[in-house]
Amino acid sequence: MTQRRWSAEPGYGKESARGNEGVSPAPAFGARGSEARGMIAGSDGNRRSGEGGRAPEPHGGRKDELWEAAYTSLESPRAEIRRYKRRLRNLGVGRWRRDAAIVELFCGRGNGLHALRELGFTNLTGADLSATLLRRYRGPARLVRCDCRTLPFAAESVDVVIVLGGLHHLPGLPVDVAATLAEVRRVLRRDGWLLAIEPWRTPFLALVHWLCRRRLARRLWPKLAALATMIHYEQPTYDQWLAAADALAPLFERCIEVEHRSVRWGKLRLLGRKRPSGRDPSGS
Repeated sequence: MTQRRWSAEPGYGKESARGNEGVSPAPAFGARGSEARGMIAGSDGNRRSGEGGRAPEPHGGRKDELWEAAYTSLESPRAEIRRYKRRLRNLGVGRWRRDAAIVELFCGRGNGLHALRELGFTNLTGADLSATLLRRYRGPARLVRCDCRTLPFAAESVDVVIVLGGLHHLPGLPVDVAATLAEVRRVLRRDGWLLAIEPWRTPFLALVHWLCRRRLARRLWPKLAALATMIHYEQPTYDQWLAAADALAPLFERCIEVEHRSVRWGKLRLLGRKRPSGRDPSGS
């Protein structure tokens, strides 16, 4: 087996999950969206407050509110569910048993869970750190509030783990991603699947970033303005993720035997089966 080459081209990021009172609490890591960003707020002082003559940025809850407002205006829940369903179908989820035990990490407000439900899957669990986002979910899936590096699932108890944009919010690269993927591999059953979609460098993403920095473009296209706001408030983790392709690729290869990998329109799409113990990713 030849070593797969992972190119660093330009990509993009996102999401959220459920909430009735039966959300199971857990440790403190692994949120997507606002709470994940909140864990790194202040890590570099005032971040970019006052740079280039700009006014100081809002902190804490206000910053999270601004990100959430931008995210909401970028795409309606129904549109997001349709997009998830299209991506999941394109990656071949139709071959999975409809009663497969599926866990969505970084599930946020739960639109990925809704998409899976509409595709016919019935054994669904959403996991996220943010209790606030989990409470927004209304549906039949089970919810767990947990640390993505220490998943509260038994070894070899899950058929499929799905990540629809959450790893790029982790502040410690590559350590936190390595810990999360090690946990994914632990909980997956033999021949279990990992499906991940994350931002990745592509020429298209480079163009989008360039447009986000242009005031006229933001004024003419409200969705671009919303996207620019989201990127701005998650800049530290977003930028380090996009710069880390060479360090991240081997982590995925150690977790799964990749069956599908594509990079286009600013997204990495990855699907593979759990790598058996002792099998060298290089094939040597």
